[in-house]
Amino acid sequence: MTEPAQLPPLPEIATIGVVGAGQMGSGIAQVAALAGYRVKLVDNNPEQLAAAMSKIAMGLDRQIRKGHLDEVARVAAMDRITASGALEDLADCELVVEAATENEQVKKAIFKELLVHLRHDAIIASNTSSIPITRLAAATDRPERFIGMHFMNPVPAMKLIEVIRGIATEEDTYLAIRAVTERLGKTPVTAEDFPAFIVNRILLPMINEAVYTLYEGVGNVESIDTAMRLGANHPMGPLELADFIGLDTCLAVMQVLYEGLADSKYRPCPLLVKYVEAGWLGRKVKRGFYDYRGEQPVPTR
Repeated sequence: MTEPAQLPPLPEIATIGVVGAGQMGSGIAQVAALAGYRVKLVDNNPEQLAAAMSKIAMGLDRQIRKGHLDEVARVAAMDRITASGALEDLADCELVVEAATENEQVKKAIFKELLVHLRHDAIIASNTSSIPITRLAAATDRPERFIGMHFMNPVPAMKLIEVIRGIATEEDTYLAIRAVTERLGKTPVTAEDFPAFIVNRILLPMINEAVYTLYEGVGNVESIDTAMRLGANHPMGPLELADFIGLDTCLAVMQVLYEGLADSKYRPCPLLVKYVEAGWLGRKVKRGFYDYRGEQPVPTR
């Protein structure tokens, strides 16, 4: 009987790579740099990279204005971040966090290209908000060193990170990611590897039900959001929140729930599908359940 292959010891995590410079990736880069990590932010879109670096700088400036940060710390954090368009620049990272769009095939394609360059003892974490970690890990050469690290949006403000182990994730990988989470100033919560984990398993069906309420004419956009803000004390109405998350992301999570759990209660609302097909994806394109092109958001229905 052959002995199982020994995994290389985990290195000390000093450099974190972030793949994807969108809203989540830029936020992850910002908090990692503030925590003292060297950060390599990679995206194949130069305009997206430039926008991300600008957004990080503005976020740090905002923290200075609030008295949470001084200029020395701001400069040091910005100096720790390197922007790049090439995955090969992640070759020396001990941890790489994938923060690409919520699409399983896109993520797997990134992992395939990343593995060519990654050091053999590095950890890969996915910021997926719904896709099973075991399935993503199986597309890599290191399921034992693969884990889910689901940050909440907006990353600098939200304190939670869901930590999700795949079936093969080793204990030392899990403990290392919990330690990183705490150094980032976040609170780790362990979630089992079920579709959408904890937060989105609860949150997205509520949003989907709000869209059904709109679809069926029970209330209009304004009345639904006002009812939930004042009647349930939610800081943001569910349709406004959907626009903030991105309707394409909401739909992707509902599709994962519907397909993964085979329960009709998770069927995405046809109106949500229609908005996504129309390209009305929420705040990021200035139109969703609200139109954001004027001075004040205006309901679109």
